[in-house]
Amino acid sequence: MIDPPLSSVVPPVAAAREPQGLARLPVPAGLGRLLVLGAVFVCAACGLIYELELVALASYLTGDSVTQASVVLSVMVFAMGIGSLLAKRLRWRPAVGFGLVEAALALIGGTSAMALYAAFAWFGPSRSVLVAFSCAIGVLIGAEVPLLMTLIQRIRRQDAGGAVADLFAADYVGALVGGLAFPFLLLPELGQLSGALLTGAVNAVAGGAMVLWLFRRDLTLRARWLLLGANVLVLALLAACTLLAQPFERAARRAVYGTDVRVAVRTDVQEVVLTGGVGGPAGRPPAVLSLFVDGRLRVGGRDGARDHEALVHPAMAASPRRVLILGGGDGLALREVLQHPRVTAVTLVEPDAELVRLARTDPGLSRLNGDAFGDRRLRVVVADAFDWLRKAARSAERPYDVVVCDLPDPATTGGARLYSAEFYGLVRRVLAPDGRLAVHTGRMPLRRRAFWTVDATLRSAGLRTVPYRVAATDRPDGTGLFLAARRESPARLELSTAVPGRRSPARLSLRAVARERVRGLPASTLMHPRYID
Repeated sequence: MIDPPLSSVVPPVAAAREPQGLARLPVPAGLGRLLVLGAVFVCAACGLIYELELVALASYLTGDSVTQASVVLSVMVFAMGIGSLLAKRLRWRPAVGFGLVEAALALIGGTSAMALYAAFAWFGPSRSVLVAFSCAIGVLIGAEVPLLMTLIQRIRRQDAGGAVADLFAADYVGALVGGLAFPFLLLPELGQLSGALLTGAVNAVAGGAMVLWLFRRDLTLRARWLLLGANVLVLALLAACTLLAQPFERAARRAVYGTDVRVAVRTDVQEVVLTGGVGGPAGRPPAVLSLFVDGRLRVGGRDGARDHEALVHPAMAASPRRVLILGGGDGLALREVLQHPRVTAVTLVEPDAELVRLARTDPGLSRLNGDAFGDRRLRVVVADAFDWLRKAARSAERPYDVVVCDLPDPATTGGARLYSAEFYGLVRRVLAPDGRLAVHTGRMPLRRRAFWTVDATLRSAGLRTVPYRVAATDRPDGTGLFLAARRESPARLELSTAVPGRRSPARLSLRAVARERVRGLPASTLMHPRYID
């Protein structure tokens, strides 16, 4: 992948004139060696950022972070080995080779997030694109070390062990800085696209400047112009992509969510997108409001209302007074809970403060949840549900009569632990002896094994379950749900969505669920999650 461009632009005679002895540096050898190790540090940080960016974006777009991380890491490490072998053919012209490798790495790594997002937006999830970029970046990263080893030896001869130790020390420290910079600086401040583009620019400047300045006396005139032109072109392309990043992101978002996107915000926890629900073309009603969280539809107009009726009201049939809602930052489960007059206190635990703010203030979403966040019986806690349950289980707080789990899909990043045996064990400890638990798991026929794994996991935590789903007339599938209890037998748990004053509650189906049972599935635990597709 590297040699054809080199052989086509660097004539063999010119390349052969590159000196093979000690390099003629513009600075003392000790300082020159330090500058090379500094470039190693910067390039290593950039390389790890590319790697983390691919894992994070693939996990966000398609879920299942374990599989995405495994694919990226395994392909990249394999490709690094291939790159190291290919770099052997460049050992007679290491300065030119390293300069071109860094220019290519800056361009491919810097634009990888934009390319992966474009492929997802217009063509759907594609693992082949992820593999292709992982392979290309891995080959180029693998080619760095042999070339850098040769350049260091060209500055000052030393034993191979010492040179390797210095090189890898700078590489590992750079990887540490890049690994910390990605989640704590680049991702929250710049986002996926701009963060990757900036990393590519830093990569190009570091690699190009080192070769063009430090080793300029060893380069032919043609090689200097080649490297200068390549780096200028790469920086120009990255700058153009940076200027187009926001329009591109808006176009990609419209391709994914439609043309009526009103709100799109990346919070500290997830990406939240709202479409429709307010306004509309002249003479037409507004589009139905839809809420997407991390690319997945969480609320979709009438279906959202029906699903939350089915989730909440069967658990509320025993007229509870104290209710705990885990998740549910959109307020729809809360809206259903507050329709029961005997409820005296509701605690809602949601990790995303921005989603709660939107549920309070966005005109479309607040109208859909009936301004539920203004109710005096409500206490909102911004916290991770798992961590909050651990503290609540150890406290002397009164148990809850009903717990509603309105949580993300178990296959999403970090979602599996909220459907684990350990999680339901904590829920059981805060649930009153006669209390009830409500759980939803997404579209059941599409993920049957995951649905019945939730059933096995609930039972392993000592809970008795009734699986059911919404009987929808406008689609062949339905939302999979569970009603669970500590003491009540499944036969005595009443499945009803009736609420005083409501005429058309959601219809529930038990028979359709029973026909699709998958038997013999083990429970999911923190150490052995079983929701990966």
